[in-house]
Amino acid sequence: MGMLKSSLAFLVLVFAFFFCYVMSSGSYDYFQFVQQWPPTNCRVRVKRPCSNPRPLQYFTTHGLWPSNYSNPKMPSNCTGSQFKKQNLYPYMQSKLKISWPDVESGNDTKFWEGEWNKHGTCSERTLNLMQYFQRSHAMWKSHNITEILKNASIVPHPTKTWKYSDIESPIKRATKRTPVLRCKRDPSHPNNSQLLHEVVFCYDYKAKKQIDCNRTAGCWNNVDIKFE
Repeated sequence: MGMLKSSLAFLVLVFAFFFCYVMSSGSYDYFQFVQQWPPTNCRVRVKRPCSNPRPLQYFTTHGLWPSNYSNPKMPSNCTGSQFKKQNLYPYMQSKLKISWPDVESGNDTKFWEGEWNKHGTCSERTLNLMQYFQRSHAMWKSHNITEILKNASIVPHPTKTWKYSDIESPIKRATKRTPVLRCKRDPSHPNNSQLLHEVVFCYDYKAKKQIDCNRTAGCWNNVDIKFE
């Protein structure tokens, strides 16, 4: 009986160590490539206003996030190489200033650092730092969301609203894949209005092939969406 208890305790200890290793090194199923609409970012930040907002009128990169189907917000803050600006070639930095700018405070490098340390470290065995940002920029260039919506007569408007499907459909037609839309409550009408905030594309484990996204919480059902 004593040996059995010892063996069980040992197995539990091994499993605990393995679980901690997996969580710290990053275990994921797919990638979320998240793009954001800059005007919404600062409009919803009422308590902590943007310190140096950029009034860009095109979708910019928020991040490339390795994710799990069971919990799309995980993993994060994994054990890995921390961000070093010198490891990001100057030509890549120039491109990222267009596709991946900090639209809230204007500190692009700090934004990239935060996204890499929180998300990029969790897929470092698949994409090193340079590859992570190269792949993200390529994803951003592959489908111009702003133009796709414009071609469907969906452009920023102070009063007009759209259904979720109105916005999803043209993106789905253009990419041949199902995206996910995410919204934020409209501060001026928090109980019955929402603003388009993010569009999410999903990619396979190696971040090479775009796949359909599973719709998760992001926009209220049966509430029209404003795009301003």
